[in-house]
Amino acid sequence: MKAEERRKLIRQTLTSQQPTSATTLAEMCSVSRQVIVGDIALLRAAGLEIVATPRGYKLGEHSGLLRTVACVHDGAGLEAELLAMVDNGCTVIDVVVEHPLYGEITGQLQLSSRYDVQQFLEKAQCAAPLSSLTKGVHIHNLRCPSEEAFQRVRERLTALEILYDP
Repeated sequence: MKAEERRKLIRQTLTSQQPTSATTLAEMCSVSRQVIVGDIALLRAAGLEIVATPRGYKLGEHSGLLRTVACVHDGAGLEAELLAMVDNGCTVIDVVVEHPLYGEITGQLQLSSRYDVQQFLEKAQCAAPLSSLTKGVHIHNLRCPSEEAFQRVRERLTALEILYDP
C-alpha cells in the first residue's frame, strides 16, 4: 500500500466514534507502528485534528462547551474526580500541571465514559499521575454538553472536596 493510500485509509478509519490504536492501524496497513505514528504526524501537519486517547487515535470533537476546572487531591481521589466529570456528561480532554522547572505540562486523556475511566485507572497503576508533581494541584479541560452539566461537575467536586479554591 502506498503512503497516500495508507493515509486515506487512516483518515477514513478515524471517522468512527471509537479510537483506533496505532497497532491496529499498522496491522490494517501492513506496516510498522512507527510508520503509522509518522503518518499521524503528517496528517496533523496537514490540518487534520487528531487526538491521542488512552485507547488510540480519533478525530477531534468540536461540539459542546469548553470549560476548565482546577482540582486538588491525593491519589485516592483520582477515580472519584474523573467519575464526577464523565457521569455528568462531560469529556475530560486533558490534565495540566504547572511545573516549576518545565512550565506547563499537559497529558491527553479524552475520557468520556466510565469504561474510559476504568481503562485509564488500570494504566495508572503503573505510573504516577502528573498531579503528583504538584502536590495534587492540577487543571482539567472539559468538553461539556451544557453549562448545567459543568455546574453539576463543579457541585460534585465541591462535595468531594476536590475543587481547588485557594
